[in-house]
Amino acid sequence: MKTFKISILLAISILGLSSCSDDDDPVLLDVESSQVTNLHAEQTSDYTTSPPTVAGEFIKFDFSSGNTTESSTDWDIAFRGTSILVNGGEAMGLVSEPERTGEAAAYIVDDTFASVLSISEGSFVQDSAEEFAITSGSGNGWYTYDSTTHIITATAGKILVFRTADGHFAKVEILSYYYDGDTSNDSQYYTFNYVYQPNEGVTTF
Repeated sequence: MKTFKISILLAISILGLSSCSDDDDPVLLDVESSQVTNLHAEQTSDYTTSPPTVAGEFIKFDFSSGNTTESSTDWDIAFRGTSILVNGGEAMGLVSEPERTGEAAAYIVDDTFASVLSISEGSFVQDSAEEFAITSGSGNGWYTYDSTTHIITATAGKILVFRTADGHFAKVEILSYYYDGDTSNDSQYYTFNYVYQPNEGVTTF
Protein backbone atom coordinates (compact mmCIF):
# COMPACT_ATOMS: atom_id res chain seq x y z
CA MET A 1 0.00 0.00 0.00
CA LYS A 2 2.86 2.39 0.82
CA THR A 3 4.38 1.83 -2.63
CA PHE A 4 1.04 2.59 -4.27
CA LYS A 5 0.70 5.87 -2.33
CA ILE A 6 4.23 6.94 -3.25
CA SER A 7 3.52 6.24 -6.93
CA ILE A 8 0.39 8.38 -6.82
CA LEU A 9 2.24 11.26 -5.16
CA LEU A 10 5.05 11.01 -7.72
CA ALA A 11 2.57 11.10 -10.60
CA ILE A 12 0.81 14.14 -9.14
CA SER A 13 4.17 15.90 -8.72
CA ILE A 14 5.15 15.22 -12.34
CA LEU A 15 1.81 16.49 -13.60
CA GLY A 16 2.17 19.61 -11.47
CA LEU A 17 5.64 20.31 -12.81
CA SER A 18 4.46 19.75 -16.37
CA SER A 19 1.55 22.13 -15.83
CA CYS A 20 3.83 24.83 -14.42
CA SER A 21 6.24 24.38 -17.31
CA ASP A 22 3.44 24.79 -19.85
CA ASP A 23 2.18 27.91 -18.07
CA ASP A 24 5.67 29.44 -18.13
CA ASP A 25 6.14 28.93 -21.89
CA PRO A 26 5.59 32.21 -23.75
CA VAL A 27 2.64 32.32 -26.11
CA LEU A 28 3.87 33.56 -29.49
CA LEU A 29 1.67 35.70 -31.70
CA ASP A 30 1.17 34.74 -35.32
CA VAL A 31 3.35 36.44 -37.90
CA GLU A 32 1.22 39.00 -39.74
CA SER A 33 1.08 39.11 -43.55
CA SER A 34 -0.86 41.74 -45.46
CA GLN A 35 -0.97 43.97 -48.53
CA VAL A 36 -1.32 47.75 -48.60
CA THR A 37 -2.89 49.17 -51.76
CA ASN A 38 -2.78 52.69 -53.15
CA LEU A 39 -1.00 54.39 -50.26
CA HIS A 40 -0.82 57.95 -51.57
CA ALA A 41 2.51 59.66 -50.85
CA GLU A 42 2.32 62.86 -52.87
CA GLN A 43 5.39 64.97 -53.54
CA THR A 44 5.35 68.27 -55.38
CA SER A 45 8.29 70.07 -57.00
CA ASP A 46 8.59 73.77 -57.76
CA TYR A 47 11.14 74.26 -60.54
CA THR A 48 10.87 78.06 -60.50
CA THR A 49 13.33 78.06 -57.59
CA SER A 50 16.98 77.15 -57.66
CA PRO A 51 17.42 74.47 -56.49
CA PRO A 52 13.84 73.22 -57.05
CA THR A 53 11.67 73.19 -53.94
CA VAL A 54 10.34 69.75 -53.06
CA ALA A 55 7.37 69.58 -50.68
CA GLY A 56 4.60 67.33 -49.43
CA GLU A 57 3.74 65.53 -46.22
CA PHE A 58 5.56 62.31 -45.41
CA ILE A 59 2.96 59.56 -44.98
CA LYS A 60 3.90 57.56 -41.88
CA PHE A 61 3.15 53.84 -41.54
CA ASP A 62 3.05 51.65 -38.44
CA PHE A 63 3.58 47.90 -38.94
CA SER A 64 2.02 46.89 -35.61
CA SER A 65 -1.35 48.40 -36.54
CA GLY A 66 -0.99 47.88 -40.29
CA ASN A 67 -2.12 51.45 -40.94
CA THR A 68 -0.87 54.93 -41.69
CA THR A 69 -0.61 57.19 -38.68
CA GLU A 70 -0.30 60.87 -37.86
CA SER A 71 1.55 60.16 -34.62
CA SER A 72 4.85 61.98 -34.23
CA THR A 73 6.42 58.99 -32.45
CA ASP A 74 4.52 55.76 -33.18
CA TRP A 75 5.59 55.17 -36.78
CA ASP A 76 8.11 52.87 -38.44
CA ILE A 77 8.54 54.05 -42.04
CA ALA A 78 7.36 57.09 -44.01
CA PHE A 79 6.75 57.68 -47.72
CA ARG A 80 6.91 60.77 -49.94
CA GLY A 81 7.36 60.47 -53.67
CA THR A 82 9.95 57.75 -54.19
CA SER A 83 11.60 58.39 -50.80
CA ILE A 84 11.17 55.98 -47.90
CA LEU A 85 12.35 57.02 -44.43
CA VAL A 86 12.79 55.01 -41.24
CA ASN A 87 12.05 56.21 -37.72
CA GLY A 88 15.66 55.99 -36.62
CA GLY A 89 18.86 57.93 -37.21
CA GLU A 90 19.19 61.55 -38.33
CA ALA A 91 17.09 63.86 -40.46
CA MET A 92 18.36 65.12 -43.81
CA GLY A 93 16.65 68.47 -43.33
CA LEU A 94 13.95 68.13 -45.98
CA VAL A 95 10.73 70.15 -45.91
CA SER A 96 8.15 68.42 -43.66
CA GLU A 97 10.62 65.65 -42.75
CA PRO A 98 9.46 63.96 -39.51
CA GLU A 99 11.66 63.79 -36.42
CA ARG A 100 13.26 60.40 -35.76
CA THR A 101 12.32 59.16 -32.28
CA GLY A 102 12.76 55.39 -32.56
CA GLU A 103 15.41 52.79 -33.37
CA ALA A 104 14.17 51.82 -36.83
CA ALA A 105 16.67 50.78 -39.49
CA ALA A 106 16.64 49.00 -42.85
CA TYR A 107 18.54 47.18 -45.56
CA ILE A 108 17.73 45.68 -48.98
CA VAL A 109 18.04 42.01 -49.90
CA ASP A 110 18.34 40.72 -53.47
CA ASP A 111 16.03 37.73 -53.23
CA THR A 112 12.43 36.64 -53.51
CA PHE A 113 9.93 37.77 -50.87
CA ALA A 114 9.17 34.20 -49.78
CA SER A 115 12.86 33.32 -49.44
CA VAL A 116 13.68 36.05 -46.90
CA LEU A 117 12.99 34.08 -43.72
CA SER A 118 15.19 35.83 -41.15
CA ILE A 119 16.96 39.12 -40.54
CA SER A 120 20.66 39.96 -40.74
CA GLU A 121 21.31 42.11 -37.69
CA GLY A 122 24.65 43.41 -38.96
CA SER A 123 23.12 44.69 -42.21
CA PHE A 124 20.81 47.31 -40.69
CA VAL A 125 21.56 50.99 -41.27
CA GLN A 126 19.64 54.07 -40.19
CA ASP A 127 18.87 57.31 -41.98
CA SER A 128 21.61 59.91 -41.88
CA ALA A 129 22.05 63.56 -42.77
CA GLU A 130 23.67 62.43 -46.05
CA GLU A 131 21.59 59.45 -47.13
CA PHE A 132 18.48 57.45 -46.24
CA ALA A 133 18.80 53.81 -45.19
CA ILE A 134 16.74 52.95 -48.31
CA THR A 135 18.84 54.78 -50.87
CA SER A 136 17.09 56.87 -53.52
CA GLY A 137 17.71 57.20 -57.24
CA SER A 138 17.09 54.84 -60.14
CA GLY A 139 18.80 51.50 -59.62
CA ASN A 140 20.07 52.46 -56.17
CA GLY A 141 17.22 51.31 -53.99
CA TRP A 142 13.80 49.81 -54.64
CA TYR A 143 13.01 51.18 -58.12
CA THR A 144 14.24 51.94 -61.62
CA TYR A 145 13.29 54.95 -63.75
CA ASP A 146 12.90 54.80 -67.51
CA SER A 147 13.99 58.17 -68.93
CA THR A 148 12.15 57.47 -72.20
CA THR A 149 8.74 56.53 -70.81
CA HIS A 150 9.24 58.31 -67.45
CA ILE A 151 7.82 55.24 -65.72
CA ILE A 152 9.03 54.23 -62.27
CA THR A 153 9.08 50.46 -61.81
CA ALA A 154 9.56 48.53 -58.58
CA THR A 155 12.66 46.45 -59.20
CA ALA A 156 11.91 42.73 -58.98
CA GLY A 157 13.85 40.89 -56.30
CA LYS A 158 14.47 43.94 -54.09
CA ILE A 159 13.14 43.06 -50.63
CA LEU A 160 13.19 45.76 -47.96
CA VAL A 161 13.88 44.49 -44.44
CA PHE A 162 13.10 46.77 -41.52
CA ARG A 163 13.76 46.96 -37.82
CA THR A 164 10.78 48.87 -36.48
CA ALA A 165 10.87 51.86 -34.17
CA ASP A 166 10.39 49.60 -31.14
CA GLY A 167 12.76 46.82 -32.21
CA HIS A 168 10.50 44.34 -34.01
CA PHE A 169 11.06 43.25 -37.61
CA ALA A 170 9.24 43.43 -40.94
CA LYS A 171 9.91 42.74 -44.61
CA VAL A 172 8.36 44.58 -47.56
CA GLU A 173 8.01 43.90 -51.27
CA ILE A 174 6.93 46.96 -53.26
CA LEU A 175 4.72 45.94 -56.16
CA SER A 176 3.70 49.19 -57.80
CA TYR A 177 4.06 52.98 -57.67
CA TYR A 178 0.85 53.68 -59.63
CA TYR A 179 -2.82 53.75 -58.70
CA ASP A 180 -4.27 50.24 -58.95
CA GLY A 181 -0.93 49.07 -60.34
CA ASP A 182 -1.61 50.63 -63.75
CA THR A 183 1.22 52.80 -65.10
CA SER A 184 -1.31 54.80 -67.13
CA ASN A 185 -2.81 56.02 -63.85
CA ASP A 186 -1.44 58.60 -61.40
CA SER A 187 1.89 57.86 -59.73
CA GLN A 188 2.94 58.17 -56.07
CA TYR A 189 0.50 55.44 -55.03
CA TYR A 190 2.30 52.56 -53.31
CA THR A 191 1.07 48.99 -53.31
CA PHE A 192 3.20 46.58 -51.30
CA ASN A 193 3.19 43.26 -49.49
CA TYR A 194 4.57 43.06 -45.99
CA VAL A 195 5.19 40.55 -43.22
CA TYR A 196 5.47 41.75 -39.63
CA GLN A 197 6.98 39.79 -36.74
CA PRO A 198 5.03 40.93 -33.65
CA ASN A 199 7.03 38.89 -31.12
CA GLU A 200 9.80 40.72 -29.32
CA GLY A 201 13.23 39.26 -29.90
CA VAL A 202 12.11 36.88 -32.68
CA THR A 203 14.22 37.44 -35.79
CA THR A 204 12.50 35.08 -38.23
CA PHE A 205 9.47 35.48 -40.50
